[in-house]
Amino acid sequence: MFLVFTGNGKGKTTAALGQGLRSIGEGRRVLMVQFIKGPWKSGEDTSYKKLAPYLKIVKKGKGFVGILGDKLPRSVHKKAAQDALKYAKKEVSTGKWQMLIMDEISNAIKLKLITLKDALNLLNFARSRVEHIIFTGRDAPKRFIQLADLVTEMKEIKHPYMKGVKAKKGLEY
Repeated sequence: MFLVFTGNGKGKTTAALGQGLRSIGEGRRVLMVQFIKGPWKSGEDTSYKKLAPYLKIVKKGKGFVGILGDKLPRSVHKKAAQDALKYAKKEVSTGKWQMLIMDEISNAIKLKLITLKDALNLLNFARSRVEHIIFTGRDAPKRFIQLADLVTEMKEIKHPYMKGVKAKKGLEY
């Protein structure tokens, strides 16, 4: 199955990890490749190691692109995103993963770090090799939505950030 979690609300990565947890419970192996999240440490960076070898999370991103103090050249972000695609394809070809999560791949497309064509090529390659594929990120391309078996849109209705409250460790990262 191909699942897409999109929208401007919190919970896309969390939903993908929840699906991964269910899959692990059935003895399957899950690989999550992260496109944007990078240099900072989040709760899943530690917890996934407790589920190894059934879960592996690989951060390929270099952080937020062009916001929140990002000073990296765009070329660095672009190379990191393209490396994420190559890494995922290489790992999928090993046959050891039953679920592939491409976290924030939609963001990478929207930011023009990778092309829609490249993402669709990975999807087509992975479909015959992996049981379930999950793409996350805001602004999912219409083509993802058309091809997906399941699409969930997270819609922000209320968030503490709107009142100036900073992200909470263990809840949002």
